[in-house]
Amino acid sequence: MQGAWNPWHGCVRYSEGCANCYVYRRDGSFGKDASEIRRTKEYDILTRKKADGSYLFLPGGGRILACMTSDFFLSEADEWRERVWDDIRTRSDIFFTIFTKRILRAGSCLPDDWGNGYENVRLLCTVENQRRADERLPVFLELPAKHKGIVCEPLLEAIDLFRYLGPQIGSVSVGGESGPGARTCDYSWVLSLRDQCADAGVSFHYHQTGAVLLKDGKLYRIPRRLQELQARKAGIDL
Repeated sequence: MQGAWNPWHGCVRYSEGCANCYVYRRDGSFGKDASEIRRTKEYDILTRKKADGSYLFLPGGGRILACMTSDFFLSEADEWRERVWDDIRTRSDIFFTIFTKRILRAGSCLPDDWGNGYENVRLLCTVENQRRADERLPVFLELPAKHKGIVCEPLLEAIDLFRYLGPQIGSVSVGGESGPGARTCDYSWVLSLRDQCADAGVSFHYHQTGAVLLKDGKLYRIPRRLQELQARKAGIDL
């Protein structure tokens, strides 16, 4: 089982990849301001229990994508994070995947007993262009974690990741940008990253095409409902 868990909601635009943020887009459609950071009703749901003593949320364990409508290492959430780490530690039966663009401040936000990382937590560092890869990934490589991966989304230009790929990077996942005003993703950039992963022996996943894909000189506009399907049909995963 895999789902999303959002202990807080809302974010602050941080870098080039945030220009067309889906959280801002979705909140805006409901007349809400996504820059207003708030704790959600899911904040303490991980350790709530039923009358019989079993957990209310994912009682049988499973996999969770954490903080998908915010950033786990957002500074505005610092006062809430310690409780969340406690609950993640308690729920060792759940495997948590945490995406972040804010890897530069992650080291100061880890719990005291983190050590080399929790066995049930995977950290994914998001990069969108070469500038952000070179800024974030050296810090990410030095950060202790049992499970690490890189996410190139939205992929905004060709990126050379090869110098950062090695045994501690378990996977690279790539996707274009979705939504109105999406910037073009060139399929040659995707293939280049795939080749880099093949040479380094790192798992590669092409998870979505994005809304505007340039391939073999032709521009394709792909509806949201088909973007993941078309990426799968490419058949380039490693």
